[in-house]
Amino acid sequence: MNPTLSELEAQATGARAAFGGDAHIVCDNLVRIYKTEGVEVVALQGLDLLVQKGELVAVVGASGSGKSTLLNVLSGLDVPTAGLARVAGTDLLAMTAKDRLRYRREIVGFVWQQTARNLLPYLDARENVELPMRLAGKAARGRAMELLALLGVEHCAQRRPDGMSGGEQQRTAIAVALANSPQLILADEPTGELDSDTSEEVFDALRKANRELGVTVVIVTHDPLVSEQVDRTIGIRDGRTSSETLRREGAAGEIVAEEYAVLDRVGRLQLPRDFMNALAMERRVRLELENDHIGVWPAREESNGE
Repeated sequence: MNPTLSELEAQATGARAAFGGDAHIVCDNLVRIYKTEGVEVVALQGLDLLVQKGELVAVVGASGSGKSTLLNVLSGLDVPTAGLARVAGTDLLAMTAKDRLRYRREIVGFVWQQTARNLLPYLDARENVELPMRLAGKAARGRAMELLALLGVEHCAQRRPDGMSGGEQQRTAIAVALANSPQLILADEPTGELDSDTSEEVFDALRKANRELGVTVVIVTHDPLVSEQVDRTIGIRDGRTSSETLRREGAAGEIVAEEYAVLDRVGRLQLPRDFMNALAMERRVRLELENDHIGVWPAREESNGE
């Protein structure tokens, strides 16, 4: 007897719910399509992503790869077109306007690249950190000073943004993002306008928030100084996750980095572009199943019949 439509839908829902288990961030076949001047732009093309609670990860990719769109979806600033996006148990596709406001106020904190977007220019650092708490009806002053001290900018408490350096502004912005004790911090190129020494200070602040407060941190970055210091770097290409670089400590105490291609739920993977170029791989490749691996070669007509 063939299953009914409702039974098939229930099975599909169950399968999707099982994907990622209790991961803190789950994106399953996530799609985001924009329409600009009558032209559809597919920014995310079935992206899959899992991030566990308490992780500190970097997301990298070329301009237009979809990484900023992903961050906007996870922050609640943008609504996915299709697929599944879940953060801390919240379904980002099913939120009402009221749910979205609560989510952005309580669950997630955001740090922009442009320092001017993070802080109100007419408030000092302490007042900027207090503001989100006051809007949420929480006691503010003591926690604001604790956060500024944690991130090494307590000396800026009575300074307005124009009296701080770029690094001090960004560390204060991280304190603002942490004000309401969010479960997730999202940072979009937080060191993009800073020199390498100042970038290190800002990354240290994000790492301290991750380690001491237990908050999950996802950073979109082009900065190798940042992307090479996290345990996991996620590469995005053409709107899909394409690779992951995992870092671990070797036997001699050195950091060992291993790059992996990401296999999605239907068996697709993206080979690194430089690998494909080196072997002139285009359109199709030959596959062969071995005992413990799959061999991938250029198509015969692309390899002179070898």
